[in-house]
Amino acid sequence: MDADDWNERHRAGGLLWREDPSRFVVQELEHVGAGRALDLACGEGRNAVWLAGRGWRVTGVDFSSVALEKAQLLAGDHGVEAEWIEADVSTWVLEEAAYDLVIVCYLHLRAEQRRLALAHAAAGIAPGGIFLVVGHDLSNLAYGTGGPQDPTVLYTTDDIAGELAPLEIERACIVERLVETLDTRRIAFDMLVRARRLA
Repeated sequence: MDADDWNERHRAGGLLWREDPSRFVVQELEHVGAGRALDLACGEGRNAVWLAGRGWRVTGVDFSSVALEKAQLLAGDHGVEAEWIEADVSTWVLEEAAYDLVIVCYLHLRAEQRRLALAHAAAGIAPGGIFLVVGHDLSNLAYGTGGPQDPTVLYTTDDIAGELAPLEIERACIVERLVETLDTRRIAFDMLVRARRLA
């Protein structure tokens, strides 16, 4: 899907996802001291807004202008500020070694685009900084629920850990997420990789 497709989805009204942050972002970062953060493919801004509320100076980047409008409104509702940038994360080149934290949550691109986006993001992490990647694991296609149904845009912990080789991998695992609808409860399988730049 391109930016126009996502703009159409976001125009449908309301938030596409909940306004509270990803449980994995909270789990991994709630005890990390604030600094400068970047949320790549931030969508409607739920993670960026949560970080801003904890004292982080946050930049959110997404190629959907409609999603960014929603993110700005969400930030206002929560009484926080963030910088919002409309850009394609697969080609946007960020400031080098500028961020204490970069998060990429549920960004699903084909391998070549993904590697490029993650390489750019890794270059933006300052010494000591954290890189957190969360997304639908390839196993979710067969055993889980929701998420993209195209195996070429899903990935594994080995994929992501390998692509972040210059960084020290602190955690790489599959995590489970309960998905509740009106009539069912199912498990989604996500992959989580947390890495750090040592120098």
